[in-house]
Amino acid sequence: MKYHALDTPALLVDRDRLEANLHNMAELTRCYGKMLRPHAKTHKTPEIAQRQLAAGAVGLTVAKLGEAEVFAEAGCTDIFIANQIVGEQKLERLVRLARQCTLRVGVDSLEVAVPLSEAARRAGVRVGVRLEVDTGLHRAGVRTKEEAIALAHALAKLPNLELDGIFTYEGHLYQANSDQERAIAIARMSETLADLRESLIRQGFAISVTSVGSTPGARFTAPVPGLDELRCGVYIFNDRMQVARGAPKESCALTVLTTVISVRPDGRVIVDAGTKALASDKPFADQTMGEVLEDTSLRFVAASEEHGHLQAEGGTRLRVGDKVRIVPNHACTCVNLHERMYVVKGEEVEDVWEIRARGKFL
Repeated sequence: MKYHALDTPALLVDRDRLEANLHNMAELTRCYGKMLRPHAKTHKTPEIAQRQLAAGAVGLTVAKLGEAEVFAEAGCTDIFIANQIVGEQKLERLVRLARQCTLRVGVDSLEVAVPLSEAARRAGVRVGVRLEVDTGLHRAGVRTKEEAIALAHALAKLPNLELDGIFTYEGHLYQANSDQERAIAIARMSETLADLRESLIRQGFAISVTSVGSTPGARFTAPVPGLDELRCGVYIFNDRMQVARGAPKESCALTVLTTVISVRPDGRVIVDAGTKALASDKPFADQTMGEVLEDTSLRFVAASEEHGHLQAEGGTRLRVGDKVRIVPNHACTCVNLHERMYVVKGEEVEDVWEIRARGKFL
């Protein structure tokens, strides 16, 4: 079956590009002796996770407990939830999951850690924890070395928890405007983590892993001594945001197939993929919603829930019923909107993968 025959909107993934992205990141981390623990919140799909693990990933990273449950059920035996788990209902699910796989979670306060410890003690399981460090994003995470050391000492007194590492998400790299700015930010982050790790080890803590995670930072963090694990996610597909930060345009493996449903006299082309199919991320100064793969002169200038607005300058050859592919701005949010992805090679649909962890925000 040709992908042109699919009903739309449809999420397509180019098999060759996906495999190349998977191989390139595996080689980068292997070359520098790093562990790769890819963030599965990007693809949310067991078939892709299995390929990442087969290529050498040590386990998976997820953002939500529901995602962890999906991947554990699919056979992943080593999962890190890079987030704080709060609330009795979630903790009951977490300790059940800890019986199925090697499980680690993020902590950045005693308010998070104490209930986690109690739940693990009652269930008779041990849960791995990693200390989250804020290295510039100003989201979750301890802010100072003193705060981190004090929390580590408090964690050591809590039963059924095992501190084995520290981690950060260097999401502030997305604000860097050049490779030089990214390199400077990585250097500062690395120094902060190295200083904290050394201090914790001197005080008797077995900190075996320093973990970082971001696709645009990977080529900078991979060569840095002392950073043990990379948690990149978007690399598996790439998207327009990654292209803006140095990824080759030809590495974008994900597109949304959409049908032209109206062509206006002023060159406005309306397609059937709006924010419900592509998400609403508009990170670029020109506020465009995506890029038309077949004709980059068409600008995706606006979208409502069900409609995308493409603007043609000087006319267009597109007619009602034609189909085009849109490269999304942000792969993660786009994937979460779809129930399945169609795996294509050339024009042929070779497989259909269910996006089993979509919508798992609990």
